[in-house]
Amino acid sequence: MSEELLKILVCPVCKAKLDYDKRKNTLTCTRCKEIYPIKEGIPILLPPSLKEE
Repeated sequence: MSEELLKILVCPVCKAKLDYDKRKNTLTCTRCKEIYPIKEGIPILLPPSLKEE
C-alpha cells in the first residue's frame, strides 16, 4: 500500500485515519475500529451497512 494513498484515505464511516496492516492486508480505522480489506491492491472501503454478509 502506497504511503501517498494512506495519507489521503479516511474511514467512510467516521472520517478518521486508517492504519495499514501489511500482514493481514487490511486497513483499520483508528477511531471506530472498522476493518476494510484490500483485494488485489484495491482498498474496499464499503461501510458496514453495504458489505455482503
